[in-house]
Amino acid sequence: QAQIQSMGCLLTVFMAYETASQVLRQLTGVSLAVSTLWNWVERVGQRAMEQTNDELQAMAAGKPPQAEPLPAGLEAATLAIGADGVMVPFRPTPGTPKGATRWREVKVAVFARLGEWVNRKGESIPRLCQRRLVAVLGSIDEFAPRLWLEAVRQQVRTAVRVVWLSDGGTGLWSVFQRNLKPLGAIAILDFYHAAQNLYKGASAWLDGRTRLCQKWFAMLRHRLRHGQEQQVLTELAALVEKKTFPESGWQALCNLYQYLKSHEAHIHYEQFKAAGLPIGSGIVESACKWLIQQRFKGVGMRWSEDGFNHLLHLRLAWVCLLYTSDAADE
Repeated sequence: QAQIQSMGCLLTVFMAYETASQVLRQLTGVSLAVSTLWNWVERVGQRAMEQTNDELQAMAAGKPPQAEPLPAGLEAATLAIGADGVMVPFRPTPGTPKGATRWREVKVAVFARLGEWVNRKGESIPRLCQRRLVAVLGSIDEFAPRLWLEAVRQQVRTAVRVVWLSDGGTGLWSVFQRNLKPLGAIAILDFYHAAQNLYKGASAWLDGRTRLCQKWFAMLRHRLRHGQEQQVLTELAALVEKKTFPESGWQALCNLYQYLKSHEAHIHYEQFKAAGLPIGSGIVESACKWLIQQRFKGVGMRWSEDGFNHLLHLRLAWVCLLYTSDAADE
């Protein structure tokens, strides 16, 4: 029965409970009620949650987790940490599917060593190694200690270089300010998010459908990407100072300028790229997609908090096993 239970829990990591029950019957000939699978996931997920809480309490008491060993060749590799949020549909009232969907944010962080891989042509290609994930349904105050727990496990204090990548969300950046900036970590504002904000400002000032808007946006985007971020800030400041256009457009440019100015130290994209660092937060955005969206945002799905958390911890455990297995095969 232990093998059937393990297989059933594993199937629910990838597919809906009803589908998992059908697949399990086809593979083993054993028919199980969906409620049985749900109970198994609840027990296993609850144990995983309790283990995480025990580790958090131990760290708060001055007992950090044991550092995870690094594969050979990664001792001097950069530790990249990315964070983002993704919305998941929940039931408004526990115990009943009735009522309007309630959307809640799940905060996700990914840790990876920036390694290299040489292809058949002898070309060196960047590669993410020793990836680990953290995900929390909750506030920044609940997310921050879990992120720091994994950061300590991934040897953040002794890493030769640490890089933080995120979009402009103030909550996530407060985590960087609190935990990683004191260690001298390099912070990078996701370039594509910055470019989206540039276009938003351009469209509010100039009609987004005009050639002038497209040209102005393309020029500023090019400058921002290729080491002329100070020129971008200077031009935006001059436009804000003039205030010779409608209030809505002026306010949009004000917001854009303040946004980029607040991240002035995080938008040196030419320098970051030259140093071999990523300038986009794609590593965490892709994690959000396949960790959360592919399993928790299917058609018609709405979750209870307990049901979501139990299955989430199973998926996180599976990811850790998957990446550990991949590293062993290399």
